[in-house]
Amino acid sequence: MRARIRTARRAMVLAAVASLGAGLLAGCADDGGNDGSGSSDGDSGGKTTISVGLFGTMGFKEAGLYAEYEKLNPKIKIEQNVVERNENYYPALLNHLTTNSGLLDVQAVEVANIAEVTATQADKLEDMSKAPGVDKSKWLPWKWQQATTKDGKTIGLGTDVGPMAICYRTDLFKQAGLPTDPAEVGKLWTGDWAKLIEVGERYKSKAPKGTFFMDSPGGLIQAILGSEKEKFYNSSGEVIYKSNPAVKAAFDMTADAAKKGLVQSQTQFQPGWNSTIANNKFAAIACPPWMLGTIKGNAKPDAAGKWAVAEAPKGGNWGGTFLTVPKSGKNVKEALKFVTWLTAPEQQAKLFKVQASFPSAPSTYTMPEVTGATNEMTGDQKIGPIFAEAAKAAPVQVIGPKDQIIMQGLTDNGVILATKGKSAKEAWDSAVKTIDNKLDQ
Repeated sequence: MRARIRTARRAMVLAAVASLGAGLLAGCADDGGNDGSGSSDGDSGGKTTISVGLFGTMGFKEAGLYAEYEKLNPKIKIEQNVVERNENYYPALLNHLTTNSGLLDVQAVEVANIAEVTATQADKLEDMSKAPGVDKSKWLPWKWQQATTKDGKTIGLGTDVGPMAICYRTDLFKQAGLPTDPAEVGKLWTGDWAKLIEVGERYKSKAPKGTFFMDSPGGLIQAILGSEKEKFYNSSGEVIYKSNPAVKAAFDMTADAAKKGLVQSQTQFQPGWNSTIANNKFAAIACPPWMLGTIKGNAKPDAAGKWAVAEAPKGGNWGGTFLTVPKSGKNVKEALKFVTWLTAPEQQAKLFKVQASFPSAPSTYTMPEVTGATNEMTGDQKIGPIFAEAAKAAPVQVIGPKDQIIMQGLTDNGVILATKGKSAKEAWDSAVKTIDNKLDQ
């Protein structure tokens, strides 16, 4: 998912197979009993078996890409090894990388973890920029850069990205006296997240009984920070989340929205939050493409066609995954060929059509699979172009090794408290204490 989400990165998102269905991190398979360390014997019935370690439902199998590759390469068999949630998958992967043992032929890495892997484990992974057929110009520049070391080694090829938009319920907006056309809705908050909060106040003044403007404080701060070039680390690798005015401003804006009753007191991707989707308890949500799969997985059937997608106030990104090839894998040469094919624009477009994993290859943005993309939840609205523009507008963001820990502290131990009566200062102090304790471990 890539997640997200959890944060989306750690969310359980149910798989969907509509034009734009499930998300990066949809719950799919073996969890607990499978830590991603299993491996194949490298040969099955005279075929070379390429083992692939994944988290969540990334959709390669669901989109028929494994079957297609096996048909093109009759001597190859693809065997995927899946852990449901990244928070269980990644610690095991990091342990295997550190010990350089138990690694599969291909290992996925979520964007929240790519900085740590790039900075500390690059010597265990193949340089994908040197793989036959790889051309860096096929990827969004900022996506390519995320998996590239300071000395120019690229340890993973990008699969998807999570360009930010705002999804909203057209029926609830209409009842609150707000426009419902996506273009008109986007104009309400163009260029400024503060304008989104102002729209929330307008919504609240005429809101249908029992509803909130947005789904959660965590989702709001995640979206705001996703549009910033620097958030938790600077380009020198220093932790700056406490001194970065953009982080504090996003936190205070979210806390203010919570104090005004514009966001639910919910933590994303938890059962209580899931039920608010089913019961139509909020009107808008920060929405990368995979979020539509989350909505579909939790909504009641009559919600189909009642959602729409508008541009976010600023371009940003939330989620995304990379595929790496460990040097210690049993089938490195074949794995390099497979990952190169799997992440090519043509395959990314096919994956998007089935799984809602938005491509990191810009050339796909003019392909019919993207330009004509619709979704069951958003009816006949062509939503691909909105996400494409957001992807191109997203900043080249500095990602640090502990981004996931810091974001979780800001959400689960921070802004959520503002919905429970705590002041913005009290919520911030709680978040800082939690984050610093974890960073010191």
